[in-house]
Parts: sequence; structure tokens; C-alpha cells
Amino acid sequence: MGFKKIFREILLVYLSSWILGFGILLFQLYDKDRSFQEATSLIFSQVFPNTTYLLIHHAFFVLLYLIVLGTGYFIQVYKKKGRTIFLKRLGIRFVTPLGMAVLTLKAIILWNSQENYTFNWNPKVMNTLGKVKRHFETDKKHRGMSVFGWRGDTSAAIDDIIKANIEWVAIIPFLYQESERTKVMDIPDPEDGYGRRDSVFIANIRKMRKKGLYVHLKPHLWMSDGWRSNISLDSDEEWDKWFQSYRTNMLHYARMAQLTGAELFCVGTELRTSIKKQPNAWCQLIAEIKAIYNGKLTYAANWYDEYEHITFWDQLDYIGIQAYFPLTEIKNPDLETIKKGWKPHINMLESFSNDYKKPILFTEVGYKSEASATIKPWEWGNALSVLYRRKSDRTQQLAYEALFEGLWHQNWFAGVYIWQWDTRSTQANAATDLDFSPRFKPAENVMAKWFAQAALRPTP
Repeated sequence: MGFKKIFREILLVYLSSWILGFGILLFQLYDKDRSFQEATSLIFSQVFPNTTYLLIHHAFFVLLYLIVLGTGYFIQVYKKKGRTIFLKRLGIRFVTPLGMAVLTLKAIILWNSQENYTFNWNPKVMNTLGKVKRHFETDKKHRGMSVFGWRGDTSAAIDDIIKANIEWVAIIPFLYQESERTKVMDIPDPEDGYGRRDSVFIANIRKMRKKGLYVHLKPHLWMSDGWRSNISLDSDEEWDKWFQSYRTNMLHYARMAQLTGAELFCVGTELRTSIKKQPNAWCQLIAEIKAIYNGKLTYAANWYDEYEHITFWDQLDYIGIQAYFPLTEIKNPDLETIKKGWKPHINMLESFSNDYKKPILFTEVGYKSEASATIKPWEWGNALSVLYRRKSDRTQQLAYEALFEGLWHQNWFAGVYIWQWDTRSTQANAATDLDFSPRFKPAENVMAKWFAQAALRPTP
């Protein structure tokens, strides 16, 4: 085969990989919740430029090209050697190695998922009444969950949430900018109206409120590259432009919160550098939001190097903290070790609450179901984690036990929003899932047990 022919073949496969990738993404994104135009725009503006996606895509291209080479080889064998030799080589050189690779991967995942641990699920603590018990009216504790997967008919998903004694649901629309250096984030179109995605949120918020659930509308800024806490701009003018685009987004969602009757609105999440750089702009934004929205307000500050720098806690109803505090230095800790790890954080939080005379709300807290979950709870896993990390439902369960034992009855503590619950997850997937979701795991039963209990009523 000549060089030109090889080059044309590689180019054809490369272009085909992009077309195939686009088709797969479009199939995933284009549904009743998102138009063809919106899905296409999302793919080209956010997915294709993403560094992680590019790495995955090029690995996919290599795999696709190897398949093309292999197919060509076996076609030639069939033509020149006949059916018998073709089948023999196909079995020895393709089917057997592929089968061994698949079996090896499955064996590794199964091995990493094995845990010498038995949990006795208590069905009595689950809510089988089909309606929210609304303990919040008695003790003012948020029994919250960050929930994703609001597509199609969500009636069964809402019933599952209620069954776990969850009373508050955090609905999280994503704002978008490309990187930490982006000067103006994307703004909603139209600014004063609602597109398809917003309409899905509005419909589900109304459905949840009819079922008796409380709603926390909590927009998040998402980036293709970087972290929202580390936004870095070069001048005051650039910061002003960035904040103006942020303001446009937040007023848009404040209007949605007012329209739908959402009981809590979060004015920002983990925007540390802006908090330090623009305190006056934040105060002005909060005043504007209050003119639009008459519910409760919070801000979701990161546990590290942020909440203590915020100057506007007195303008909000809750001190919101993303509570991924490190709790242990070892894997597979026992309950007492985790509880001991909470003590300095609890003492600090109580003092901070007393200083501002405001209750503290954990706007996020979560633990992966893996052995190291309490060491750096903020760390995300990846698709390959199942191949080299040990699953531990026990560690996740004990982390929640320690959280509730240490905090649930504290007078200054206003409750939690657990990260995260995907309405599309299944019990079969939970057997090997190392991620944050407590669904179908012992942690769900622990959470339901504590959420079923009335706690001390906070001091006004």
C-alpha cells in the first residue's frame, strides 16, 4: 500500500471519527428537552473544544483505525486463504484476545468491588406514604439532595426522592464559560424569557412543589477548562464585564425562582476570586435579587479559603458552605475516627455561626463509595477509577453516619444538600459504582434514617 493511499485512509477514518462522534453526542443531547440547534451549538461551543474530550476522541480515532486495519486484513485473508483459514485466524487473532481483554477488565472491576461487609437495610425508615412528611416545618432542617436527570416523565423519579425522606431538592442549571480567563460568560437567550432547558426546570419545579417538596434553585458556573474558584482576569474593566454577564444570568434565574415559587435561591457557588475582588458588586447584586425574589437566600462558599472572606453573610438567610472537609488520613476508617475528624470543623463552624448569628447550611456535602472517600472528599473520580480504586460502600455509609451524629442535632446547623442523586441510575450499576451517589447503596438508607428524625429547632 502506497503512502498516498495510507494517508487518504487515515484522513478518511479521522473525518469519520468526528462525524461519528458528532452523531453520538447529538443523539445524547437532542431530545424533547433540547432543540437540534441548541444541541449542535452545545457540541461545537462546549464539547469539541474541551481538552478531556479531545483526548478521548483521539483515543477513539486510534481504536477506530485499528478496527479498519483489522477488517482489511481479515477481508484479504478470506479472499486469499478461504473461509476455514479466515475463521481460524479471526478466532485466534481477534475474538480470543478481545474476549480475554473484556474478561480481564470485568475481573478487575469485580475484584475492586468486592467488600467483606454486610449492611442490614432497614425498610422501616423509608417513607412509604407517597407524600413528603415536611419535618422542615417543625425543625427547620433542610433534608436536601442535589438531583440531576430531569428529562422525560419524572413522576417515578420524584416518588423515589420522597421515599428516601428527602424534602428539599437542589435544581442546578449550569451557566457556562470556556476557561478561567474568559472575560464574558454565556448569557441566556432570551434574557427575560425561558428557552427549552429552562422550561424543563420550570415544569419539574412546579411538579415537585405540587408533591410537597421544597425547591432550592442553585445555578452553577461550569467551565470546559479550569475551576470557577480560580477565575483570573487582568484588569478592573475585565472583572466588571465578567460580573455584568454573571449578573444577567443570576437575575434571569432569580426571576425563575420567583415565578415557580422556589423557596431558596443561591446567589453564587464557589466564586472565590470574584468574592475577594468584587465585594461591593456582590452586595449590589443581592439587593437587585431581593427586589425580584422574595424567598430565602444563600451563597455556596467553598470550605477552603472562601467562606471566611465573604462580607455579605448578614444580607443572606443562611451561611452556605460546600462542606468537603478532610476528615481522616487513612483509607477504610472506622466510625470513631471519622467522628474525631469532624470535631475541629464542628467547633469552628459553631463559632462562625455565632459570630454572624446565622444558621449554617451545607449547600453541598458528599462522599464517594470508595475506601479513600474521607481523605479528600472533594476529589472526583474518572471512568478508569473502577480499575485501580477499591469500592467501599462501608466507608461512604460511615461517613454519613459520622456527619449526622456530629451535626444533625446542633442548634446552629440548618441541614444538608447531599451530592448527588441521578434519577437515571440503576441498582445494577450501584454494585460497581464508586461515585458520590448514595442511591441504591447503604448510604441511602442511613440518610433516610436521619432525615426521618425530627431535630432540634434552631434558635430564631
